Amino acid sequence: MRKPIIAGNWKMNNTIAEAQKLIGELKPLVADAAAEVVICVPYTAIQKAAELTAGSNIAVGAENVAWADKGAFTGEISAAMLKEVGATYVIIGHSERRQMFGETDETVRARTAQALKNGLKPIVCVGELLSERESGKTEEVVRRQTEGAFAGLTAADMENVVIAYEPVWAIGTGKTATAEQANETIAYIRSVVKNMFGAQVANALRIQYGGSMNPANATALMAQPDIDGGLIGGASLKAEDFAKVVKY
Repeated sequence: MRKPIIAGNWKMNNTIAEAQKLIGELKPLVADAAAEVVICVPYTAIQKAAELTAGSNIAVGAENVAWADKGAFTGEISAAMLKEVGATYVIIGHSERRQMFGETDETVRARTAQALKNGLKPIVCVGELLSERESGKTEEVVRRQTEGAFAGLTAADMENVVIAYEPVWAIGTGKTATAEQANETIAYIRSVVKNMFGAQVANALRIQYGGSMNPANATALMAQPDIDGGLIGGASLKAEDFAKVVKY
């Protein structure tokens, strides 16, 4: 059985003071959750978030990581820096990073390898644009992104990986893939992983849905056999909404 994992992606929201308030509200609401709970927060809030969640069932993650140990990479944050301030997870390859900041399959692969080398658990995002879905290229796109992200990794590496399938057209738009559409694509992603690493790895791998999951649709999505959790954007910014998703 794969343990469900619900991760909040705060994006560029919440100062340290706001993070402290939100975490204080969230902790008692999810204390008895059956799912694994993660909050991925802005760099500036990681250390405080880690302090506030210490001893609780909430893990803390970052929203990106550099592909190098150190060096002349202005504005980047290394995996060692993230670990030092208490992060255990990190989102890599989010569609906003790909679309707005030029992330590529190659940089996603390099960042993923760097996270794993330093003991961070990557949540690697894959997903298609609306035009790609409408032209029947969904499987082609997610296969390319999946193979690109995990090229050169081992089966042992994959034990610490989470994939988030996020149809780009459903992020922050209020649109959501139907539960059946999401499950179909996630099952396909699992088949790609099976071809790369074998059935045992694919069957153990947790794959989230990341396209506008919220309290209204979480139950239907999580009822699907291949959906193992959610990467939650807007709904993670309100403690009650996020808790409802966690307790789908």
